[in-house]
Amino acid sequence: MNPETAAYIGYSASLFIVLSFILKDVRKIRIVNMIGCICFVIYGIFNGMLWPVIIPNGLICFIQIYYLLSDKIKR
Repeated sequence: MNPETAAYIGYSASLFIVLSFILKDVRKIRIVNMIGCICFVIYGIFNGMLWPVIIPNGLICFIQIYYLLSDKIKR
């Protein structure tokens, strides 16, 4: 992948993470944060397998999915 494209993915990830702090609805926060985490995982993969970026963001993504699905079951 082009290094410039990878950088844009990283910037997008940062933007989504910051946006998730602005929102008030927990469901929207989880979705936007999950998108940011997915972007960070992609960024970490395309920048030489940056495990300190990939592992925590992958885990956070799975945590967001878990809570989104468990919240849906409760309704």
